[in-house]
Amino acid sequence: MNPLDILLWVAFPYAAAGVFIVGHLLRYRFDQFGWTSRSSQTYENKWLRWGSPLFHYGILMVFGGHIVGLFIPKPWLEFFGVTEHIYHLGATWLGSIAAVLTIAGLVILLVRRRLVARVKLVTTVMDKVMYLFLTGTIAFGTTATVLYQVLGAGYDYRGSISPWIRSLYGFQPDPALMSDVPFFFQLHVLCATSLFLLWPFTRLVHVFSAPLGYFVRPYIVYRSRDGHRGTGAVKARRGWEKSELPRGTRDKEGSRR
Repeated sequence: MNPLDILLWVAFPYAAAGVFIVGHLLRYRFDQFGWTSRSSQTYENKWLRWGSPLFHYGILMVFGGHIVGLFIPKPWLEFFGVTEHIYHLGATWLGSIAAVLTIAGLVILLVRRRLVARVKLVTTVMDKVMYLFLTGTIAFGTTATVLYQVLGAGYDYRGSISPWIRSLYGFQPDPALMSDVPFFFQLHVLCATSLFLLWPFTRLVHVFSAPLGYFVRPYIVYRSRDGHRGTGAVKARRGWEKSELPRGTRDKEGSRR
């Protein structure tokens, strides 16, 4: 174990976790008006209608797969009958489907931001940095999956990367677990860690803005302007209402109204 291993697999993850937590708390405290996805739907909707669902459904599948693979120990899954072979098939093929959806959605969103002038103008520097690390994380993870899980004999990351992550949140870090991890898996982990470091300063904060209040908010009462819809409605008029000068103003001839 050398100092670089300590820096990459101990210091860097803890620094990213600290910035992730404190950064979100500070931004929510001092920048609630900026706590938004900064939607660009009003500038362009045709491309977004395809790219956004593909990306979001795909990334949710990817997130679920990472939760199962990285945070649930292998003996727990085996207790419920999920053997190594079953897990490998599920992770490979379901993960491939999730990767296709995510990559297709991300490509559409990136091309949209590059080619649609109005969307390009509202793209900030932090948006570009975020997209860079997001693309790198997905690209390196997909490359590692294809090389080792689909085309190769398979790599058991549940025996190295998963215990390493659990050692971090157990505050007993073991960087030696990452020393023999394949290169593309290491790049995937480092890009993902960098993305968590940048998260509080980007539009990604909208992930934590679930609209739970929608289900308990009061009903909004609307009153119709149609004349046949009740006695309290205002009688509808045809055409525009005639505009008149306010009382006390002068017309062109100087006469006072």
